[in-house]
Amino acid sequence: MRPGCFRITVTRDIATCQQLRRVVFIQEQGVSEADEVDGLDDTAIHLLAWDGDAPVGTARLLLKGSLGKIGRVCVLPKARGTGLGAELIRAALDVLRQQPGVTEAYLGSQSHATGFYEKLGFALEGEEFLDAGIPHRHMRRAL
Repeated sequence: MRPGCFRITVTRDIATCQQLRRVVFIQEQGVSEADEVDGLDDTAIHLLAWDGDAPVGTARLLLKGSLGKIGRVCVLPKARGTGLGAELIRAALDVLRQQPGVTEAYLGSQSHATGFYEKLGFALEGEEFLDAGIPHRHMRRAL
C-alpha cells in the first residue's frame, strides 16, 4: 500500500464499518462487544476508506449542537503506517465543516495516540480516563 492511494467516502454501509471495528477493537484490542456496539450507528455519519476494492479503515461522526465528535476511528493492520489514519481524520474534519452550525471537533483519543492527533491540530482537554478499559484523553479543535 502506498501512502495517499486510498479513497475515503461517506457511506451508509454500516455493516462494513462495523466489521472493520470488530477486527480492530474487539479482536485486536480486546474491547467488549457491549462497549463497541453502542446503538448510535444509525444516527451517525460514517466514513469508509478503501484500498482498491478492499475496505481498510473507518471513522464515525456524531453531531451535537456545535460539536462534531469523531470516533470509532480504526485502520486495519495492513494499512497502518501509510498515512491513512491522518487522511481519515482530515476527511472527517472536512465533512464536519460541511455540517450547518458545527464549529468544533472533539474526540476521545487512546492516550498513546494523542501525539498523532496533536499533529492534526487537536489539543488535550481534561484528565486521562478509561474507556472500555483503555486509557483515553479528550481532545478538541476548532474547524
